[in-house]
Amino acid sequence: MMDTPEGWKAMKIGGLWQTIGPLLARRDGDGWRYGLATDERHGNVLGLVHGGTVTSLMDHAMTLVAYEACERQPAVTVQMETRFIAAARPGDLLEAAAELRERTGSLLFLDCRIAVGDRAVAAGSAVMKLRRTA
Repeated sequence: MMDTPEGWKAMKIGGLWQTIGPLLARRDGDGWRYGLATDERHGNVLGLVHGGTVTSLMDHAMTLVAYEACERQPAVTVQMETRFIAAARPGDLLEAAAELRERTGSLLFLDCRIAVGDRAVAAGSAVMKLRRTA
């Protein structure tokens, strides 16, 4: 596993991220950027970062942006679309930049871009629904 890159902090979250992470975070203006330092665990049989790894980062980044945009209310993914642009290789630092495009009632519409440095790896969008608690 790679060391935590300079300027990033490892988030302490459970579930899937205990296996594939840690999920990384760093300030980006008024918002946050999320990342994953990949290694051989994230590879597929072709020696590339598995698409499921990329989509997991994308989904979680958009979920965290939705959570912050809605006064820390949890949201669940209703639909997500991913467009793979280029391959990433184990050892690459994947960076996710997500933003809330629109909110209508309990639905949120988000966009996300995954990159390695300046090179786009994937782009996607999601519809999320606020999950009512209690």
